[in-house]
Amino acid sequence: MPDDQTPDGRPREAIHENDQDAEPAESDVPTPSDEVAAAILERFDGARSVSSHGQPVVYLGRSQWRDVAEFLRDEQQFTTCVDLTAVDFLTAVDRAVPPGVEAERFEVVANFLSHARNRRVRLIAQVPATDAEIASLTPLYGGLNFPEREVFDLFGIKFVDHPDLTRILMPDDWEGHPLRKDDAPARVPVTFKEDPRPS
Repeated sequence: MPDDQTPDGRPREAIHENDQDAEPAESDVPTPSDEVAAAILERFDGARSVSSHGQPVVYLGRSQWRDVAEFLRDEQQFTTCVDLTAVDFLTAVDRAVPPGVEAERFEVVANFLSHARNRRVRLIAQVPATDAEIASLTPLYGGLNFPEREVFDLFGIKFVDHPDLTRILMPDDWEGHPLRKDDAPARVPVTFKEDPRPS
């Protein structure tokens, strides 16, 4: 069989050209080898999974964010969320995302740990700049109170139903969000709360 043909005799170039812009059907999404990621994909439509350095990473719609976290806690024994942050991809709009995931400016990222199963899983949700909000996980994982406030403070992403979504690092009257790529760096010196004043 020639190298430029598939087993059924079709030219390989034609396969790539036809499939390049095609959206993968649900049946075409491979089942992840990780059982936790596979359980999420089976339960939540549109979720996609990849592996990063041996750790399962699940991309999901932001409308599923809280439901997936609750599923991990209640049905998969992931009782701890060890970290939550965000990334601003303003200058990397052409970054690689799994097929079927529509890239947005922001990603909210959370890492979950199951002590009982000695397992980790990472969730990623796309958040658009025009509607920068996502459900709070603090009601499920109380330890996320401060990390969500930090993301709100530095990126301007709102966490819906957070019990006290106020600034945590910057002064209360600070304008803007310092970790946004379009925020003017070092525009004025920062004076934090309770800083001693020069006499």
